[in-house]
Amino acid sequence: MDRRRILIRTAIAGLIAAAASPVLAEEKSTENKEKCYGIAKAGQNDCGTAKHSCAGLSKRDNDATDWKYVDKGTCGKAGGATTPGGKRGK
Repeated sequence: MDRRRILIRTAIAGLIAAAASPVLAEEKSTENKEKCYGIAKAGQNDCGTAKHSCAGLSKRDNDATDWKYVDKGTCGKAGGATTPGGKRGK
């Protein structure tokens, strides 16, 4: 095969791979957000803790050490706490 065909096939393969891969989500703006502990469902936490190192790795629903970002002032209404293991809202 000549170099031109290899280059074209490589470019096409790259385009197919790019189209098939998930679109990277924009980084969340945390400007008007706060960490809310104890409300994340299993596998839906926003960041790592002492138990694991990454988002999406929580093993239990509503673990008091796992958190999600919520709008400021809404954590207590969601039944969470703004500190790990802290007093939870109703």
